[in-house]
Amino acid sequence: MARPPLIGVTMSTTPDGGQTNTPPRAWVNHAYFRAVLDAGGIPILLPPHLDGRALEQLWARLDGILLTGGGDVDPAHFGEDQHPTVADVSEARDRLEIAVTERAMHDRRPLLAICRGIQVLNVALGGSLHQDIASDTGSTIAHSQTAPRDQPTHLVKVMGEGTRLGATLGAPEIAVNSMHHQALKRLGSGLRDVAWAPDGIIEGVEIADGTALVLGVQWHPEELVAHDPAARNLFRTLVAAAEMHRR
Repeated sequence: MARPPLIGVTMSTTPDGGQTNTPPRAWVNHAYFRAVLDAGGIPILLPPHLDGRALEQLWARLDGILLTGGGDVDPAHFGEDQHPTVADVSEARDRLEIAVTERAMHDRRPLLAICRGIQVLNVALGGSLHQDIASDTGSTIAHSQTAPRDQPTHLVKVMGEGTRLGATLGAPEIAVNSMHHQALKRLGSGLRDVAWAPDGIIEGVEIADGTALVLGVQWHPEELVAHDPAARNLFRTLVAAAEMHRR
């Protein structure tokens, strides 16, 4: 019997300059595990401080990649000074996730990028970020919601015709949750925006040539899978593409 696809899942970590009385930690929210497992994959942890040898050994076994949410990307990676609102930066996490993203692009490994993940994807491909949506754009939408994580709080319009994300989500407009204060600004090489919030903030991207599965969403579908078919479809699509890649 063939084994299920192995999906590398990136992890959050203690931010640089954290409290000295807190031991260094790496973690990931359980919802990501559940979403991958329910879609038929097996989640494999990718902690930020993996050395090159360990990552090389894991990479040979992974069939797909899931970039998860978390703290802010260091704006030095896109040539900007740090805005006062930037928080929870980890150079180790930035370094690992950018390297994993670049390698996934090179090897055409299926990749799904969520929240911080879509931002890492964009930065790894040479793009930039709004370091703080409210300061940069004046948007009045609450992109950092106070409602429970599994409750949608705003709509997203999706380009349906000719897009992989549109085909995956199965609807031209969906309701999403929102837990971020940063967003994509200048798009990275090869990316196209295919979903937007009502204020114009980019909520979904994909690789324009469509030869490999690379999807990025700004919301948190892992928190919505219990009641949202579109959210479940994102993880099923990742696992199905990873299964095809393994063959």
